[in-house]
Amino acid sequence: MKKVSIVNVYIEHPIMQLNNTFSYFHQSKKRIERGIRVRVDFNGQKIVGFVDSAFEVDDLETYQTKLGYNIKPIEEIIDEEPIINDELYNLGLWMSRQTISPVISCFQAMLPSTLKPVSSAKKAVMENWVVIKNDEVKEIYGFEETELLLKDFKKKVNDYRYRKLKDSGCIEIVKREKKAEIEQFKVYEAPYNLTEEQEKAIDIINNSTNNTILLHGLTGSGKTEIYLQLAKQACFKKKQVLILVPEISLTSQMVNRFKSRFNGVAIYHSGLSAQEKYQQYTLVKEGKVKIVVGTRSAIFMPFKDIGLIVLDEEHDGSYKQDSTPKYNTRDIAIKRSETHNCKLILGSATPTLESYARAIKDVYQLVTLDKRINQDLPRSYLIDMSKEVRKGNYIISGPLLKAIAERLDKKQQVILLLNRRGYTPIVKCSNCAYVVMCPHCDVALSYHKDDDRLVCHVCGHSQSNDVTCPKCKSKMWRNYGVGTQRLTEEIQKKFPEARLVRMDADSTRKKDAHSKILSSFEKQKYDILIGTQMISKGLDFPNVTLVGIFNADGPLHRTDYRSVETTFDLIVQASGRSGRSSNPGEVYVQSYDINHYGIRLAVRQDYITFFNNEMSYRHAAKYPPYTFMAAILFAGKDDETVKDKAFDGSDYFRKDQTVRVLGPSRLLKIKGEYRYRIIIKSKDKQQLIEKLWSWYEIQSINKRQVSVQIDVDPYILD
Repeated sequence: MKKVSIVNVYIEHPIMQLNNTFSYFHQSKKRIERGIRVRVDFNGQKIVGFVDSAFEVDDLETYQTKLGYNIKPIEEIIDEEPIINDELYNLGLWMSRQTISPVISCFQAMLPSTLKPVSSAKKAVMENWVVIKNDEVKEIYGFEETELLLKDFKKKVNDYRYRKLKDSGCIEIVKREKKAEIEQFKVYEAPYNLTEEQEKAIDIINNSTNNTILLHGLTGSGKTEIYLQLAKQACFKKKQVLILVPEISLTSQMVNRFKSRFNGVAIYHSGLSAQEKYQQYTLVKEGKVKIVVGTRSAIFMPFKDIGLIVLDEEHDGSYKQDSTPKYNTRDIAIKRSETHNCKLILGSATPTLESYARAIKDVYQLVTLDKRINQDLPRSYLIDMSKEVRKGNYIISGPLLKAIAERLDKKQQVILLLNRRGYTPIVKCSNCAYVVMCPHCDVALSYHKDDDRLVCHVCGHSQSNDVTCPKCKSKMWRNYGVGTQRLTEEIQKKFPEARLVRMDADSTRKKDAHSKILSSFEKQKYDILIGTQMISKGLDFPNVTLVGIFNADGPLHRTDYRSVETTFDLIVQASGRSGRSSNPGEVYVQSYDINHYGIRLAVRQDYITFFNNEMSYRHAAKYPPYTFMAAILFAGKDDETVKDKAFDGSDYFRKDQTVRVLGPSRLLKIKGEYRYRIIIKSKDKQQLIEKLWSWYEIQSINKRQVSVQIDVDPYILD
């Protein structure tokens, strides 16, 4: 038998969590390289996988005899060339190691759905092109190009002539992948001069020997202009630029800022269709764009020569992937900046405690902007809602109502933040106090008045509002709490002439809804914008002079170790939307717990004091950044099976004296699954990763019974 190639392939199995390659043979002359997708038979299933390596053997039978078993042939080579370049392939291997996750899941996270190594991946959209074979056809119909889209060809040639030309061989029809159009790259000058503080910041960044820069700047201090200037420098050096934002809602404003200064900016976020993502990905892969603005997944764009990476609002939890692989975008950005030897800017008015701690220890370069462009921070007022309730103001305080009326009289705009969507978060029986719960989760259903439905905000379960109490058979229900729908209704009652728009997960389901709402608000088609945390950060509206924050202490009631930090961030970030132009701004913070240090320091926008206070608590409790942490979540349909697995895991790690183990603790049931979690703490991150791998590799886990998710450096521990 002639020489054959033995090919090692990573596959994704739907049930077993696998992280090793499987061998297949290949006899075709078609070349197989690392990073190419192939279709193989695995235990009777047709599965798509990634080629990791290949080598030749002289005789397949001899090789199989040596192995002691037969290997199957590769059924199809899907790609002509690798779809993941060497840098991204190596990044996937590194990411797998750091996140304790299958290599194949890391490759999947990197690719748009059209290219994902799964059998159900969507195909790229194709277009019909006309190739003109006869020059006379060009002359007769006035075509300049030899190749053009069929739809453009038919603008000049009727169906009868088209069929004649096709049958006679004068033209040929070929199918090609639909490509995105990109403008020719141009750079435009800034319409205003940099401040002395901005110039100093850019000088420090350019001259720093440290590639990771923490740009700590007040809201409205001009961080975006620094990004623009650094991007221009990188482009003049023929380098590529990646700008990351945490939310889709921020993408449109950042894109507009960059498009005002650069032609040919690509965008990449989850709101794009599969085809649009594929087109943007291809443009970057082919080197046809210099600047990409995107959300978390854009960190994996196939750049060849990066000159700058920006992680705007670096503190934001959206940068942490909540499904396997549970990577932090910041870690991936640091790794890519090391590979490309380029600057990485971590920008925020409220950096994570971990980032600021690294900056003051010179692990990162710290650059500070402590002045607003317009010089003035908004005036902030802390409202005690327990006193307001006694006055009959259950939702909107008297001072905030007065401030809204004043802004409307002056034709200025208002932003109101309530981080709770729906109409009311709890529906309770008036007779016996029974709370309507989700049948799949240990979570109360929220009432949505727009649809007149009860909805679970965890799993999405929805049911009719016309329910009978299963406990006492009553049909009398009361709604408790306030969501964005009810707040909008209450504000409209108080100000019937005001033009209101709501922005939350319910009002932004349709494609491009985020950008349409924000664009309309920016053009002053609305007076008041009401929304959840998606409107709290990064947005810049010159005519907004008032921000109201409702239920500011709500996040403090979570059990998560970051609850105070996220509360502080939310208030500071939301406050920063007010008074960003020449008109002075005001902020009203409504809270029941007005004496909490996190609330008081946020109202004063005193990050340094907050950092020092919170770090003392983190040190006492041995939480990050004073220790490294991993959470292992066990989930499944059978409570006892899941609990046993969790206790087995806990017992395994407790034998090791170098780590500290917390749990197992039982968590809320979600989507019909019982959940238990153990937390492992260690002072050495790499040692922690090695111990997690030692445990993970001896597991024989069937995902149909128990799923296990490992989260290294968990961001949230609710």
